[in-house]
Amino acid sequence: MTTHEALHKYFGYREFRHEQEAIVDHVLNQKDAMVLMPTGGGKSICYQLPAVIFDGLTVVISPLIALMKDQVDALNINGINAAFLNSSQSDNEQREIIKQLKANQIKLLYLAPERLFSSESRLIDFLKTLKVSLIAIDEAHCISHWGHDFRPEYLMLAGLKIAFPNIPVIALTATADKITRKDILDKLNLNQPREFVSSFDRKNINYRIAPKKNSFTQLIAFLKEHQDDSGIIYCLSRQSTEDLATALQAQGYSAQAYHAGLEKKIKDQNQERFLRDEIKIIVATIAFGMGINKSNVRFVVHMDLPKNIEGYYQETGRAGRDGLPSKALLFYSYADVQKLQSFARVEGNEAQSKIMLKKLDDMVRFCQLQTCRRQYLLKYFDEDAPANCGSCDVCLSDYERIDGTIIAQKLFSAITRLNESFGITYLVDFLRGSKNEKIREAHKQLKTYGIGADLSKAEWQQYIRELIAQGFIRTEGDPYPVLKLTPQSAEVLKGQKKVQLIKSQTVHEEQVAEVVPYEAGLLMSLKETRLGIAIRENVPAYVILSDATLLEIATYLPASLLELRQVSGFGDVKLQRYGQEFMDIVATYCQQHQLSSRMSKKSPKRERKPKAPGANNTQVETFNLFRAGLDVKQIAEERKLSPLTVESHLARFIQTGELDVSELVSENKISTIKDAVESYGHDRLAPLKEILGDDFTYTEIKAVIAWMQRATA
Repeated sequence: MTTHEALHKYFGYREFRHEQEAIVDHVLNQKDAMVLMPTGGGKSICYQLPAVIFDGLTVVISPLIALMKDQVDALNINGINAAFLNSSQSDNEQREIIKQLKANQIKLLYLAPERLFSSESRLIDFLKTLKVSLIAIDEAHCISHWGHDFRPEYLMLAGLKIAFPNIPVIALTATADKITRKDILDKLNLNQPREFVSSFDRKNINYRIAPKKNSFTQLIAFLKEHQDDSGIIYCLSRQSTEDLATALQAQGYSAQAYHAGLEKKIKDQNQERFLRDEIKIIVATIAFGMGINKSNVRFVVHMDLPKNIEGYYQETGRAGRDGLPSKALLFYSYADVQKLQSFARVEGNEAQSKIMLKKLDDMVRFCQLQTCRRQYLLKYFDEDAPANCGSCDVCLSDYERIDGTIIAQKLFSAITRLNESFGITYLVDFLRGSKNEKIREAHKQLKTYGIGADLSKAEWQQYIRELIAQGFIRTEGDPYPVLKLTPQSAEVLKGQKKVQLIKSQTVHEEQVAEVVPYEAGLLMSLKETRLGIAIRENVPAYVILSDATLLEIATYLPASLLELRQVSGFGDVKLQRYGQEFMDIVATYCQQHQLSSRMSKKSPKRERKPKAPGANNTQVETFNLFRAGLDVKQIAEERKLSPLTVESHLARFIQTGELDVSELVSENKISTIKDAVESYGHDRLAPLKEILGDDFTYTEIKAVIAWMQRATA
């Protein structure tokens, strides 16, 4: 079996992504590899595909039990025999797996690192008696002291190459800077490994930073836009997760907390219910989510500042693994920075403390950016990117700016008077003339004391962040950084340079480039069918098929099993198991709505087709609601638009052929309206309406005109 045949048979894909094909070929040639690929980029394929082609066993080292179960469920559904060994199993269950391993009946075995070398199990000795073909180390950054999620037990993996000197090892991670990558390679003792670094760009994720002011109110407004979506909300402390989950429940949201301090039974239950879409929102500490393979997470929110870019990137990467548009929202405050500075220090290890503080500083700069956030993220991982991504809050914003020269001069004067020896909090209190006893009496006698009383504390903090981002001032020292002037600030103080500051910011909605009109009613039925199968198979729904696969079916309406086989994610194994169930739903829907297959419009690469020429997202939304069974009046009420606007939206899709005129106008009226239009023209609708009479609506007239324009196009 070739790699392409195996890719389609077991995983339902016709083409490799990123550098998957080169990585698979490299591993099949018995060579070691180090793979960096973004979360959701398809890292698992890089070792799962060689596993089904190799004769023997592939051992996968994975840090979390939840990840093991998730991956094993998905593999078994795909027709690949896989298992895990961990503490969650009974002795009888483990004995059965050992028996299957001895009989060479398992292709992939998932293990925690401590399980391999522990003195109690010495599982490594047992594995040496089996035909091991490949070893995969997932979340490989855990082995590095300089990584964002160091785990001491991973250090034991250095012994793998001693135990299996001739077996290829593939180390995989979604996030590692240069120093971490070097550390991984050094510690694993790989044999002349080749490094594969894919693009870190998650184009489908929209990044946004918001000031941490009334953050709960902001969060509720955000969640109202995602009523039916799955999402993860990260908090810094365990108590915060519980408090926020309770507050969200009070607002009617299906939310539960998750943190390391909960009883194992509750943690497992909450995670399982989230994976199965029984809970829509998990409010968690960073203890949640490593390796979670839930593909339909539509948003990730950080209520508190992450401690480094790697962690932020990995956590936001848990959104949109299916490639559909998703959002990442972070609430930022300088108070969080001060809190995290103390956490970043590693007692007795000045070198590591310095690295951790530098990583925190990089995270802070990301939040303070006035330039493209995506570009900053990609450059952090040594990848070039354009200056405007069109899908982060900075690139989507219009800014109202003011002349902030006087504001800046007040701040720079205060910094000068205080001998560049104080941090943001003290300076803001000093500028506002605070009576706080922390303000020294000598400082209260200075001319600049209280000269900024006209601005609020929040405004001063915002302007200071902007001035840092623009390079007029800088921070220096830790753990309590002070503000320092730069050569640019001297020019401002002398009146030689003006300063622009932001008064207000308007963030526009992202224009998603790939929005396809789909049958919303069919999509709903497909999801119900998928849920029924998932309950029957006792796995999460996304393990059966991803939202992206269902959306593709609801868009292109395959009319046979042969056409269904062309849908991304529907491989031979799933086609045999579930194909007919889904085809029955599609056939019934198409018959009811007099629709036929659109597979001929599908890109041969199975990428989502671009939206119809001239159609924008709001028109597509109207189209989808119409497909879901709403009439013009209902759509207008639902979307708070005028009926005239809704009619014009639908007319566009009649003109492009994606909506049949008969769905809006009965057959016996079409010819009458057509005759009237041909006789009197269509420049003005009112005379046509008068001629045709009360039995004909403006909606019907517009629809026929659009249909006639298509016929003559």
